[in-house]
Formats: sequence, C-alpha cells, structure tokens
Amino acid sequence: MAATRSYDEVFEGDELGPMALQLPADQVRAYARAADIHFPRFTDDEAAKREGLPGMIAPGNMSMGLLTTLIDGWAGPGGLRRLGTTFRAIVRPDRGLRLCGAVTEKHDDARTVELDVWIESDEGDRLVIGTATVALA
Repeated sequence: MAATRSYDEVFEGDELGPMALQLPADQVRAYARAADIHFPRFTDDEAAKREGLPGMIAPGNMSMGLLTTLIDGWAGPGGLRRLGTTFRAIVRPDRGLRLCGAVTEKHDDARTVELDVWIESDEGDRLVIGTATVALA
C-alpha cells in the first residue's frame, strides 16, 4: 500500500499532530505479551520498582510503534521508509502523552520528506525523539 498524502501539498514546517493519548497500563502489558517481551518492568509496577525504576514502563519498540501510528495517520500507510529514535526518558503508562512531528526537509528527486518526530509528556518534556524518512504520493 502506498502513502496517500501528496508530496506536492507538503511544505517544510508542516506539523504532524499533536495526537493526544493515554497509554493504559493494561495496553502496555498486552503489548509486552504480544511482542514476547517478558521483562517484569513492562508488566508489573512493583517489579519495576525493584529494578530502581519509578514503576512500570513502556517498551521502547512500543514508543516507536506509536510514532509509526502518527506518521501513517499523516502520510497514509506504507510511506514510512526509515525511523530512528533516541529514548531520552522513560515512557510510563497511565499518563497523558502527545505524539508530534514536523516536516524538516523535502527531496524532490525521490518525493520523500524528512521528519522530526517526538513523544512528549503532558508537561511538555520530550521523552522520545526521532527522525523519519517518508515517501509520499
């Protein structure tokens, strides 16, 4: 499936989102089980605290999946060519999050765009930051 957003209608500085969401602890547990990730820090508050964490956390690849959802929602499915992320702080369940992004560069020859993408807390702290390359229609 190809992206549905037209390259010609996208400009540097265009924004993606923000997409606000709550990440329920049960959803994080279900993701960890489905992804065959069996570290208790992703499923149990007390076990996570025994590891020195403030409580249960979301797996990093789940955060990447959330950013992929933002990008697919903006571009249409199938356009994402590359996603790189840096995990600056832990993503904890049962807190408000915002998925955000912006177009930083266009490549006319390949009809692709470069994006800055990030997950931020309700307080505006950027927990996960990244860059992506997306092919557009």
